[in-house]
Amino acid sequence: MDQFDVIVIGGGSAGSAAAARIAADGKRRVCLIEAGGTNDNAFVKTPGLLAMMPKKSNWAFDTEPMAGLNGRIGYQRRGRGLGGSSAINGMVYIRGNPWDYDNWAALGCSGWAWDDVLPVFRRQEDNDRGGDALHGSGGPLHVSEQIAPSGVGEAFVEAASRLQLPRNDDFNGPRQEGFGLYQVTQKNGERWSAARAFLDPLKGKANLDVRTDALVEKIVIEDGRAVGVQIVRGGQGGRGRETLRASGGVVLSAGAFGSPQVLMLSGIGDGAHLGEHGIAATLDKPAVGADLQDHCDYLVGYDLDDPSLFGGSLKGLFRVALAMIEHRRHRTGMMTTNFAESGGFVTLGKDAPAPDIQYHFIRAIIQNHGRDKLKEHGFSLHACVLRPESRGWVKLNSADPAAPPAINPNFLSDERDLVLLREGARLMHRIAATPPLSDLGAKERSPVDYDNDAALDARIRAVSDTIYHPAGTCRMGGDDAAVVDPTLAVRGIAGLWVADASIMPRLVSGNTNAPSIMIGERAGDFVKAALSA
Repeated sequence: MDQFDVIVIGGGSAGSAAAARIAADGKRRVCLIEAGGTNDNAFVKTPGLLAMMPKKSNWAFDTEPMAGLNGRIGYQRRGRGLGGSSAINGMVYIRGNPWDYDNWAALGCSGWAWDDVLPVFRRQEDNDRGGDALHGSGGPLHVSEQIAPSGVGEAFVEAASRLQLPRNDDFNGPRQEGFGLYQVTQKNGERWSAARAFLDPLKGKANLDVRTDALVEKIVIEDGRAVGVQIVRGGQGGRGRETLRASGGVVLSAGAFGSPQVLMLSGIGDGAHLGEHGIAATLDKPAVGADLQDHCDYLVGYDLDDPSLFGGSLKGLFRVALAMIEHRRHRTGMMTTNFAESGGFVTLGKDAPAPDIQYHFIRAIIQNHGRDKLKEHGFSLHACVLRPESRGWVKLNSADPAAPPAINPNFLSDERDLVLLREGARLMHRIAATPPLSDLGAKERSPVDYDNDAALDARIRAVSDTIYHPAGTCRMGGDDAAVVDPTLAVRGIAGLWVADASIMPRLVSGNTNAPSIMIGERAGDFVKAALSA
């Protein structure tokens, strides 16, 4: 049996940061376990190849039927392999709103207010704009301006400004509200995943053992303490089952779906549910897998015969081929796109403490999460509810670790989310109908009467789904019912921490990748402090 000081489960956004933080000083033997591969290929590194991402890099979960979406089964794109979702996402760098973190602290998560987390964001960041009171310089995570954004995305921003919606050139600056181009996690025109940022600099270090293609079966718990991990490597024909031991403890960083699944497979969760699958409850903790929150996203596609936009026509594919050659030679051109190039934040609720709707302009027509391959060129506009009231869950489908979990985001189960998304959709339609965006002649693919509540609500329920920001399934809190305490230690099991978006007590008001990386770095600090005590 292999012996380590700390084992980190999951090499995604938070896991990469956590493992690197613990291993960087060379004092502890760290093993990082990842179910997927290395993700060291051109499909991951080339931003514009996002739509062609290999299946092996995506867990591609289906949800349970959701009543709020007319019984539809949703789709959850989640990263598999080193870098996790930072290796397959839209690369948008957003921290959330300072109010989010102050609210976490108010909910009992001491040490998680904005003033507590800002230094961590700054130290992990290497921003093109340089360092200042709100931004970092010289950190491992490169944050850059877009190299070749579409003029159509800029027209979206300008149209918003003509509706007196302010321009905002820095969503991570003094204010979040407004419209502009997003900064991205790229370096020199390539995707800069968490693995490239945090793990690559440690390659060759004797105290960091990175094991890919390793599926976790369960966390080994003895006398109330996490002491190791049982894994299967290589699938059929691989090395078979192995048990790795950890003298200091285990950090679970498998994501908002994977972390509760691993906990439940290890006997930590709702005892009755575990019993249904023949798993003895080591710790009866009903909050595991509960309180799933996600950003419900309404989208509209627009046809526009513009060669700067992506499409599956012959001329479009030829243009992409030329752009790929340019990118390989110079790391410039349209293949540097993150697709979600521009967007904005608005406050529509009269009592909202921070922006409650976020918009994304996408440089292609997105239909069925991009799985429908369309020949038409065009773009998509998206609106999502930032702090949803609806709550879902993650449960076990079976006791087989290779089986996907049962996932139900329960979108629009709370009427308040539908009312807010309706108003967000109406504002998005007004922006599309305003010059200079309206002057381009784009045609809405499925027009609806935006003045008719019933018709608009029906459309929202018919097309909305995730924008890939699940959180909350291993909730952090100051109460005993919470899964982890404010140091991310699991309540009731010694030597076990959770570090990813699952610990968020409330979903942040924006994209979740940067906050997940911050959570991973903080977990590394907490683990080192605990082992040094």
